[in-house]
Amino acid sequence: MTGKRASNWLVSILPAVFLAIGVIGNPKVATAQLSTAGPPAEVCQNCHSAQAESYRDSIHGKKGHPRAPASVGECAACHGDGTAHVKAGGGRGVGGIVNPSPRNKAMAAEQKSKICLSCHDTSRRLAFWESGQHKKNDVSCGECHNTHGTTALDNDKMLRADTPAASPYRTTVRQLAYETCVACHREQRAQILKPSHHPIVEGKVQCHSCHEPHGAMTPVMLRAESARDLCLTCHTDKRGPWIWQHAPVMENCATCHTPHGSAHNRLLAQKPPALCADCHPGGHTHGIYDGRGTIPGINPSNIRFEGSGCVNCHRQIHGSNAPASAYGRFFLR
Repeated sequence: MTGKRASNWLVSILPAVFLAIGVIGNPKVATAQLSTAGPPAEVCQNCHSAQAESYRDSIHGKKGHPRAPASVGECAACHGDGTAHVKAGGGRGVGGIVNPSPRNKAMAAEQKSKICLSCHDTSRRLAFWESGQHKKNDVSCGECHNTHGTTALDNDKMLRADTPAASPYRTTVRQLAYETCVACHREQRAQILKPSHHPIVEGKVQCHSCHEPHGAMTPVMLRAESARDLCLTCHTDKRGPWIWQHAPVMENCATCHTPHGSAHNRLLAQKPPALCADCHPGGHTHGIYDGRGTIPGINPSNIRFEGSGCVNCHRQIHGSNAPASAYGRFFLR
């Protein structure tokens, strides 16, 4: 390319370059999808003072954020042009006001979520929203999030405060995220209150530590390729590799453990030896069930193993690196 042709080419693309810089650097242009029509928030708060007060304390109410409704559009960004509503003197359903509240059953969940997605559609966490179970079951954003925020919550997530508590215990003044989840997932609520459970009610583990509530391609929206991979992100000592591998451990941790909670120690689905007998019938402890000797060919009066848990001897149940086959093969301690 000659010098003259290069110069002409550069001059021809400069307007487009400057236009792109202007769009990127101008927050008003970047948020053009938000509605700017309608009365200012000061007019709305004359009747909706409680909503206006909680809104100002939320992330949405922070004027410093270039994409927050407080910067562009205020109330109209989510509720539509309220001019006709104000002229009519207010009133429920008057003036074409959009109400994406979960209590508004007349509005489809998809339409409610579309209001939120008009700004949050570029969020990485929403990449699989369409394939997630919440979307498929007509759960809108407002079912879990309170767009106006509240002082009882972690305002960075603006989780809803009108859900029942799963436990009277508290380690923080803020509502824990799991309390929003158990409003719908009642079965899991019962499980996490069992004696053996992940520290969910204590606030050390959250539901979203394992599940991606905004959608995922994995079963039950896990945040890993499989249940085993997910468990190993915390329980790294069970990863292996092992010389002697226990097949159920390599397949799925949920074969033996119930992740949300159990009445048995270590979140076991059953208490040993019953749990082990599901795969190993006729083991040392079969005498517990049929009255025969604990070891074939041994005097029936021998009760050395009666009532003993399998893991009393087979301690390396997740896998063993013991070179001697007598120990490693049978996961003996």
